[in-house]
Amino acid sequence: MKSIAKLICCSILSISALSITANVQAQSDDDKKFLTTAAQSDLNEIKLSQMAEEKATNPAVKAFAQKMVAEHNKMSMSMQPFAASWGVSPPADMDSDHQKEYEKLSGLSGADFDKEYIDQMVSDHAKALDAFTTEAKDTKDAKFRAAVLKGKTMVAAHKNMAYDLKKKL
Repeated sequence: MKSIAKLICCSILSISALSITANVQAQSDDDKKFLTTAAQSDLNEIKLSQMAEEKATNPAVKAFAQKMVAEHNKMSMSMQPFAASWGVSPPADMDSDHQKEYEKLSGLSGADFDKEYIDQMVSDHAKALDAFTTEAKDTKDAKFRAAVLKGKTMVAAHKNMAYDLKKKL
């Protein structure tokens, strides 16, 4: 799990060192704050979903977890050029709330695990969708807005998938 954080850090440092995004203009504090929040959210979702890939008993929950790992890694990669250019460092680990959730999930199994994991995914993706919606309206950078809108579409789909799974559990 720490290898993902290390990979993200190394990737951002490599991109920064290569100056691939040197022409992207510095952004507002709100843009940087959003980027930091999005990176933290991606890391939280990846780590919780990696656990679900192993512990989920419902095949649909397991498939959802696999999709979350793949797509949140993809979303992290799409935001890396902005993070490197703006000097935004990726998070090293889950935030304290998600660390507590991780510990709670560690003690659960079977249907109890599946339900708690999906409940968390519904909640997290609803919050993330609100943040993406606000950022898409507020950012002044057209390239960043395009990346945010793409992320918003993905997060909305995740929220809907999680909600649909929740109704079935």
